[in-house]
Amino acid sequence: MSLCLSVLVLLVLVGCGRYFPGPIEPAPENRQEVYASVEDDGTIIAVFNRLEVSLRPMTDEELNRQFAEYSVAGANSKNPYTFGNWKPLGDTYTPPKYTVFSVQVKNYEYPKVHLDPTRITLVSQQAGREYDPLNRTDILEFYASMIPGYAGNAYSVFQERREILTRTMYPAEDVFSGQEVEGYVVFPALPHDINEFTVHLSDVAIRFDFRQQPVETIDLAYRFQREVFRGYQPPADWAQE
Repeated sequence: MSLCLSVLVLLVLVGCGRYFPGPIEPAPENRQEVYASVEDDGTIIAVFNRLEVSLRPMTDEELNRQFAEYSVAGANSKNPYTFGNWKPLGDTYTPPKYTVFSVQVKNYEYPKVHLDPTRITLVSQQAGREYDPLNRTDILEFYASMIPGYAGNAYSVFQERREILTRTMYPAEDVFSGQEVEGYVVFPALPHDINEFTVHLSDVAIRFDFRQQPVETIDLAYRFQREVFRGYQPPADWAQE
């Protein structure tokens, strides 16, 4: 290969690089809806008297700590939300598997409230692309494709992942007066060109008729942002634990 061609190839490779998404953070409070406040831990809380509906982005590091014993087996880690402590061969960076939010409803205002997790959408500011959440079946189908049969260690790992998802994803159930319900909502890993987006919680039911059909609902919007770095290694201050 000639010197000129070698230099050209090197320039092309340097120009490409890789993309490293930084942590998702709330947009400034002055860009949130009037009912929303931003907490120090990155939670956005929508408050309606004594009803609170909060949304907090989860980092992979937090999820690995939450499921610590399931996140230390490399490629065989059982944590269904992350790649655990696995890293691609020869690399120091673990890419995100999903985009995960913690949803919490504290109901001390109404006889009951119903938040349907399938009515949550993520809409990017770039071209208005819209993403629906993944349900438990969506995620389990991905993991089921990696097991050879319904026996052995691989199936045991699948079962444990299913149990974690069942226990921790936000349930599609009523939140009665005096109750608090919390769980995760999962979206696909976001493309690198998305750095601002809004999560919409649509048709949150707060009043019902005698047939238990919703007669009053509210729509909530939570605005987030992130930095996406382009290079060959992530910035030092984004180093993963």
